[in-house]
Amino acid sequence: MLRHKTFARALALTLAASFLCAVVGRARVSARQAVSGGASGQEQQDPASRPRRAGDEPAQTAAATPQQTGAQQQPSRTQKPARPDETIDEDDVERVESDLTNVLFTAVDRDKRFVTTIKQEDVRVLEDGVEQKVFTFQRETARPLSLAILIDTSASEERTLPEEKSAAQRFVDSVIRQTKDEVAVLSFTGDATLEQGLTGNASRVRRAIDRVEFQPPSGYIGGGVMVGTPPINGDSRAGSTAIWDAIWVTSYEVLSETSDKTRRAIILLTDGEDTSSRKHLSEAVDAALKADAIIYAIGIGDNYFDGVDKGSLNKISERTGGRAYFPRNEEDLRSAFAQIQDELRSQYLVAYSPTNKAKDGTFRQVKIEVVNPELSKQKLRLTYRQGYFARSAVDARVKAKP
Repeated sequence: MLRHKTFARALALTLAASFLCAVVGRARVSARQAVSGGASGQEQQDPASRPRRAGDEPAQTAAATPQQTGAQQQPSRTQKPARPDETIDEDDVERVESDLTNVLFTAVDRDKRFVTTIKQEDVRVLEDGVEQKVFTFQRETARPLSLAILIDTSASEERTLPEEKSAAQRFVDSVIRQTKDEVAVLSFTGDATLEQGLTGNASRVRRAIDRVEFQPPSGYIGGGVMVGTPPINGDSRAGSTAIWDAIWVTSYEVLSETSDKTRRAIILLTDGEDTSSRKHLSEAVDAALKADAIIYAIGIGDNYFDGVDKGSLNKISERTGGRAYFPRNEEDLRSAFAQIQDELRSQYLVAYSPTNKAKDGTFRQVKIEVVNPELSKQKLRLTYRQGYFARSAVDARVKAKP
């Protein structure tokens, strides 16, 4: 009995010792792995937690997990939700097509003083004879300006060109606001030359005007006298005057690319005697209307020539919503520029949605009438563009593209 008990006790001690050694061995192995961080530990790292190249995605992320579905799923960049208090970017607003027609007009009394007290109920707007509902009526005094100064440098301007340049430079100094307005300078005879593209830098505009020079035709000896005959193979447009072509090019290639939020205008210095344009006066008017540009004409020429064609300059100015001026001396010339500046800053804006919704590209005639009896007695003269070209279906599709 005693021998059996001794043997049992010895066996139990042996098993206990073996178990204790195994536990200690495992602890040592774990400790070595934790301290060394060896290669075996990196190889067993979860693949989903490793760094990936841009574009690499684990296969399991292709489908959303239940926690990512429904309202909890994160929107993509193209699905950014709009918050009620979020400020809308102005560029986004411009992508929305609007059918509102904007018309700017000025009002002067019989003494040629600007009237600045007109209210919406004092006037009515008609398109093709149909009265329109006005959505916006407000005074415009700070609208940005996009101007093109177009200077005739043909023989008829030889004597007056220095005074024209001086008056134009003073006008630029007084009208340009560097952060808002922009001016381009073009000269023309038979062809138009861009002396300075649109810029808000008044110094650049002044230098461009200073560079404009009289361009004498072949055989010209001064005082309106020509000798010899033009070369047979020469440029027949050299020394000629193409006013309507210059307006057409300025409207399509300079002003049409400006912002829709600016007031576009052409200031034309010429005697109005067009001798070589390929375009007609009516085409020049249409180009200005499509560019939403008004024309202010300053009719000035040399006494050696036939004078100024007032009829043509009045016609092209009035049809685009501008005015024509016919200065008799340098003081009148400066006054003309001053009046143009005042008019550009003393305008009313009316906006309406045309009752005719057809996108057919046709011309729509616009008329603004004074309906206030008291104002009618003052014989106010309203100046505005006499119509516009409706957007065509093709134009609408192009405009809608992002």
